[in-house]
Amino acid sequence: TMAYRHSGPRSYLTSTMTDRFDCFYCRDNLQGKKYVKKDEKPMCPKCFDKICANTCAECKRPIGADSKELHHKNRYWHESCFRCAKCYKALASEPFNARDDGKIMCGKCGAMQDGNRCQGCYKVVMPGTQSVEYKNKVWHEDCFKCFECKQPIRTKSFLTKGDDIYCTSCHDTKFSKKCFHCKKPISSGGISYQDHPWHSECFVCHTCRKPLAESRFTSHENNVYCVDCFKTDVAKKCHGCKNPITGFGQGTNVVNYEGYSWHEYCFNCKKCSLSLANKRFVIKADHIYCPDCAKKV
Repeated sequence: TMAYRHSGPRSYLTSTMTDRFDCFYCRDNLQGKKYVKKDEKPMCPKCFDKICANTCAECKRPIGADSKELHHKNRYWHESCFRCAKCYKALASEPFNARDDGKIMCGKCGAMQDGNRCQGCYKVVMPGTQSVEYKNKVWHEDCFKCFECKQPIRTKSFLTKGDDIYCTSCHDTKFSKKCFHCKKPISSGGISYQDHPWHSECFVCHTCRKPLAESRFTSHENNVYCVDCFKTDVAKKCHGCKNPITGFGQGTNVVNYEGYSWHEYCFNCKKCSLSLANKRFVIKADHIYCPDCAKKV
């Protein structure tokens, strides 16, 4: 597209006819009346509007004798209709761009849609100058800036949000989720546990620091543990078998009594091995018995 500027609108209506003339079309006497002269033919305004007036390219109505007309490359507009197709700015006395699709645009809006104009400063990107192309649009290298910190992107990585461009640092600060452990942005990847986001490298066992992203783990008092450390350092020990009560696999149900804990399947009579879960029992010398066996001990 090229930029143009109008010399100004024109009007066909002339002064009052002083000599004896008739309208070329309806033959009405024009002496003492306003008239229009087109192609050397005098005519009344009514015949001009009906027969000779150009049609406005915007509103599709005739441009009457008393209207101001603008034209460009065999197309015509009312002065009030000659506006930017995007922002509607009046362009009768302003520079304008004539688009290939027939639309008229002001310089700024035209530049925003032109591939050879910078999307930052709207000036032409001259051949040979350092520039950045992205999604069929072009910027001067110094105009391709982060929307937040306003620093040129140059050779750095960037991310977009809508039509805005951000350096990775500003994008992470403004939009990324924050790790539940270190509180820093998670730019990519990460895992979610109990509705909280974590960096994969931050999701480690509280005791041995082993990464847990691909491993079995459990939690205790807001800390996460691998299975081995949980068994060794956190889990209660069964008073019967002396093994950790982890909740993994068998042994999910636990019996607690006076500071001791048992796997449910270990809570049996010491003498007859009868399961005493949810049953009456007797403790003697740290051992549990059913009532019948307790009488024999």
